[in-house]
Amino acid sequence: MRIPIFQVDAFTETLFGGNPAAVCPLDAWLPDATLQAVAAENNLSETAFFVRDGGDFWLRWFTPGAEVPLCGHATLASAFVIMTLLEAGRDAVTFHTLSGPLKVVPDSDGFAMTLPRKTLGPVTPPAGLPEALGGAPAEWLAGEREYVAVYESEAQVRALTPDIRAFATFDRSYVIATAPGERTDFVLRFFAPAVGVDEDPVTGSAQCTAAPYWSGRLGKDTLTCHQASARGGLLHSTVLPDAVRVSGSCVLYLEGSIVVPRGRNG
Repeated sequence: MRIPIFQVDAFTETLFGGNPAAVCPLDAWLPDATLQAVAAENNLSETAFFVRDGGDFWLRWFTPGAEVPLCGHATLASAFVIMTLLEAGRDAVTFHTLSGPLKVVPDSDGFAMTLPRKTLGPVTPPAGLPEALGGAPAEWLAGEREYVAVYESEAQVRALTPDIRAFATFDRSYVIATAPGERTDFVLRFFAPAVGVDEDPVTGSAQCTAAPYWSGRLGKDTLTCHQASARGGLLHSTVLPDAVRVSGSCVLYLEGSIVVPRGRNG
């Protein structure tokens, strides 16, 4: 069977920047193994699949190695596909996901999505993590799925050359390095080899923890973040009492179809 596929660069106004996501609209769910195989074949940090449910959509995200509970840039890319290509003029999209309902609306920065706000706390890093990251931070924090290393300067974050393979041995899936920004409020880098992504180019879901941290530290609720990866990307975040509103632009790179086998879900 043939299904549509779109490739979208998210959190950028320029083609070949930001974070590329594949987006596949489906009439009904394919087998989980097929969804994972498509994501591995695409070999992007995320492939998003959505199925209509009345006026809303169910949305799932797969890295080349695993299904994940939340992905920001592929959510933004999926909303872009729906609101600019499939249902042009639509003024909002609600996705039902493993992280609950996520609403996306157009805004002055492109599209804005409301993501869950999460907390970080101080932590002693596991043995080997500081050495694997390759630079001693000023502070270590941790959330449910991530370790966060807070540095004193953007230059320190950019200079990191971590041992990516070593990260996969630790008990949390993600490692984030962050610091005050030179031209934005803060910068970060995001590593996730445990789910098949060595370094994510731009990570919307990282704002769930990073934006509240920097909001508290800087004393402001509206922040800008530059993700200091090779591709780079700009994110705008507004920290709310129980959510983080994250916005950015998207650019279409590819539109076509892929051929996948039929089969039962399992």
